[in-house]
Amino acid sequence: MAMQSSSSSSSISYVFKYQVFLSFRGSDTRYGFTGNLYKALTDKGIHTFIDDSELQRGDEITPSLDNAIEESRIFIPVFSANYASSSFCLDELVHIIHLYKQNGRLVLPVFFGVDPSHVRHHRGSYGEALAKHEERFQHNTDHMERLQKWKIALTQAANLSGDHRSPGYEYKLTGKIAFNQTPDLSSDCSQRYEYDFIGDIVKYISNKINRVPLHVANYPVGFKFRIQQVKLLLDKETNKGVHMVGLYGIGGLGKSTLARAIYNFIGDQFDGLCFLHDVRENSAKNNLKHLQEKLLLKTIGLEIKLDHVSEGIPIIKERLCRKKILLILDDVDNMNQLHALAGGLDWFGRGSRVIITTRDKHLLSSHGIKSTHAVEGLNGTEALELLRWMAFKSDKVPSGYEDILNRAVAYSSGLPLVIEVVGSNLFGKSIEKWKSTLDGYDKIPNKEIQKILKVSYDALEEEEQSVFLDIACCFKGCGWADVKDILHAHYGHCITHHLEVLAEKSLIDRWEYDGCVGLHDLIEDMGKEVVRQESPKEPGERSRLWCQDDIVHALNENTGTSKIEMIYMNFHSMESVIDQKGMAFKKMTKLKTLIIENGHFSNGLKYLPNSLRVLKWKGCLLESLSSSILSKKFQNMKVLTLDDCEYLTHIPDVSGLSNIEKFSFKFCRNLITIDDSIGHQNKLEFISAIGCSKLKRFPPLGLASLKELELSFCVSLNSFPELLCKMTNIKRILFVNTSIGELPSSFQNLSELNDISIERCGMLRFPKHNDKINSIVFSNVTQLSLQNCNLSDECLPILLKWFVNVKRLDLSHNFNFNILPECLNECHLMKIFEFDCCKSLEEIRGIPPNLEELSAYKCESLSSSSRRMLTSQKLHEAGGTEFYFPNGTDGIPNWFEHQIRGQSTITFWFRKKIPSITYILLSPEHWLGYPKVNIFVNGYEIEIDITLKFGISDHTLLFDLKLEEHNKRLRRIYGIKYESEMDKALLENEWIRVELELKSFNLSEEEKNEMLRSAQMGIHVLKEKNNAEEENVIFTDPYRETKSQKKRKQNMFSILMEYNEL
Repeated sequence: MAMQSSSSSSSISYVFKYQVFLSFRGSDTRYGFTGNLYKALTDKGIHTFIDDSELQRGDEITPSLDNAIEESRIFIPVFSANYASSSFCLDELVHIIHLYKQNGRLVLPVFFGVDPSHVRHHRGSYGEALAKHEERFQHNTDHMERLQKWKIALTQAANLSGDHRSPGYEYKLTGKIAFNQTPDLSSDCSQRYEYDFIGDIVKYISNKINRVPLHVANYPVGFKFRIQQVKLLLDKETNKGVHMVGLYGIGGLGKSTLARAIYNFIGDQFDGLCFLHDVRENSAKNNLKHLQEKLLLKTIGLEIKLDHVSEGIPIIKERLCRKKILLILDDVDNMNQLHALAGGLDWFGRGSRVIITTRDKHLLSSHGIKSTHAVEGLNGTEALELLRWMAFKSDKVPSGYEDILNRAVAYSSGLPLVIEVVGSNLFGKSIEKWKSTLDGYDKIPNKEIQKILKVSYDALEEEEQSVFLDIACCFKGCGWADVKDILHAHYGHCITHHLEVLAEKSLIDRWEYDGCVGLHDLIEDMGKEVVRQESPKEPGERSRLWCQDDIVHALNENTGTSKIEMIYMNFHSMESVIDQKGMAFKKMTKLKTLIIENGHFSNGLKYLPNSLRVLKWKGCLLESLSSSILSKKFQNMKVLTLDDCEYLTHIPDVSGLSNIEKFSFKFCRNLITIDDSIGHQNKLEFISAIGCSKLKRFPPLGLASLKELELSFCVSLNSFPELLCKMTNIKRILFVNTSIGELPSSFQNLSELNDISIERCGMLRFPKHNDKINSIVFSNVTQLSLQNCNLSDECLPILLKWFVNVKRLDLSHNFNFNILPECLNECHLMKIFEFDCCKSLEEIRGIPPNLEELSAYKCESLSSSSRRMLTSQKLHEAGGTEFYFPNGTDGIPNWFEHQIRGQSTITFWFRKKIPSITYILLSPEHWLGYPKVNIFVNGYEIEIDITLKFGISDHTLLFDLKLEEHNKRLRRIYGIKYESEMDKALLENEWIRVELELKSFNLSEEEKNEMLRSAQMGIHVLKEKNNAEEENVIFTDPYRETKSQKKRKQNMFSILMEYNEL
């Protein structure tokens, strides 16, 4: 099978040398049934492989057969009485079933005088033949594996009998035929002669090979891997069920092209096929009943005129519910389309597959489609290959074009549509023309590309369009939470829904690795072009300004108008100067958001419009900031951020900000005083004064709406603000590195707190008796950090009773307590407990019973009995734990079945199901650098995501390996190759090798070997989570031959050589 990728290709064409491959036992059927079938097929012009007529003289049989199988489209294994006695037949069948599973090839089993159940369950002549093979192979491990593959292939082939995916036929020696499943044949054909039976097979195959494939692409690049990804989804459900799969992504990614390629790839497996192109466009032009008529015509040949969509639904259900079909609905954008054309799984016969392409992921979930695939763009190599073909009609690049080609690939951002448009437009053009064209695209997107990408934008509601333009113009790469806060000031609580809609339509994304807003470069350009077209010549007439030149022009020339709603001024440096008269914003009466990062106004700022809802000015250098902004009335202002303002020394009366919700003045290092009015803004939800190092007093707070208060690194702050009322909305308080001496009694007004961070507050005095604050106050606290707070043995029990419901507790860097009290046993909800660097800690008397993570890094005074307690099997047998603490004197506990010393790797094998494993590492006394543990599953590598601190010398790391999670990560990273190998191994009960390797950065081989000499590792199989009835985890290589096995093999080889010489 070859995928063409040259200019001669008109579609993705799988070039088969043979249309049919016959697999049979020659002595049984060559001169009877198989010979007659071969003649009938060839008489119809169907090119068929049969071993005696196609093998060239002198060829080695096995390679020639393998090549013939690879180059065949349809397979007919004829299971006769002696089929299983032939190792050649069985090897053929293994290869055939592999192509059936991996590549979707069609297999039509014929059972000639044998019961399908004998083939399936290895009984009768099949059981006898396999028993003889087993007796022959019993001393050869490789051949025993081969035998196992034969058995699996026979079972899987026999299971195709009676299955809609591949119809099977049973031919009895009496000359009468029984059809287990015969597509497109009448159901009363229970007894027929051999020539009738063969005629039906030939007719069925003729229909299959006469289907015309769809044109896919002139230059198909990168399809093989993508087809396999989707095929995995299609194969997830049993063949006997009906399965729907959704392909989604932005326009231009090649969703429709991929769907056409899949249609060609798996179409042979189905009784009826239908590809409905451009459902969005055609349903608007010709209505849905026209598409229903087309569906019935394509799948069952029914010509019908429908009066209404509601008339077509029951007809489709009735006619197709017993038919195995492949239906592809291309470019769906409305639920009504799905309701009319593929309303439910019960509409179609067993084994049917429905593939839907769309730009809107929400449509798929709303229709109950669980299997979805985000179509991705081409990678750099693929994009460059496609561009070469489009621009030069060859895979060769003329000298001098390499750099400009790479620039064009970067511009395309992996979108095949863009590559095709750019390549076609620049075909035969000079390098200078390429450069000028790409320069133009950087400023104004190509109209054809813009039109395609804008389809998703046009489908949005008006307010959703506005949100999208805000993000495309101003917020790509910004923090998701910050963007949501800003847009909440514009759109209220609806913003959550709007963002979900944009994400479902693949217009925006939330980058997982940093929590930022992401969108495709060309989608960003499309949005910006929509805004530019509002006024191509004059920026001051547009709704949003983000380009530095446009902003400077509008402000310096005073051309701003009431059409401007948002300005994002992100200048390159603080030296950027805006030379205006101070009144440039006066005409912008509808300006809602003004964000200024770097840059300053040479003549100050005398006016800002009252329409402002968001003002974020980082590093403001205006000395008149307090009087010009803070003291004025901005009744619409909801978000005010004045971080890093060097000249801000006083926050005046802010009562004019009557609707303020978020107020941040972080790292205003010269801020000394704050007016008391800040404590009476009844809509204020968030205050951050982090890093205001000269602030000594914070005003009293009577803020019923407040949710978060951040006072960290206010090093001069010596008292916590008085709380004037019950503040039931506040959830989080941070005061790290302050001079606060004690908590006021009014702290009890914070009854709904759930996250408290009090760190490096060495002057804070905690009570030694439970008489100051009612413990009920802290009953909702789930996260508590008390790092470096001089905690003592006397106050610890009090604190633990206050925070009895805490889930995460951090007591690290407290040097004054010696005992962890017994009352920790009562903290049933605690999951994470950290007490690193508590150097005086000697004794652990209690451990939370449901603890999952514990870190006692550098707690070097811990007693031997306490360290032993942390390795108790009872704590870890349920799984899910990760403990980190100094080494004890006992080494690895005995309950670890497999232990090694002085090696960098430890290995085990498993089969049938992924096991639950606990791993332990005892680091040597002197360890340098940052260590890490990598895991290899059948050779596929991934780093284990665990916390290993620098210099872990003489420490124990004991944790649940969570192999199932690593398996999911490996599937995401390595994709189809890993998935297919892993699924096959689990299905066929093969042993899977897992290796854990201990590594360290920046060490020479000598240093590494020196440290590993005393390192210890161990493995324990969690019995509660694994099936203990059968040994499915072992610690010795199951495929390694023993010395006796090797000797037997050598003896057998010697005997065979002597026999051949004779």
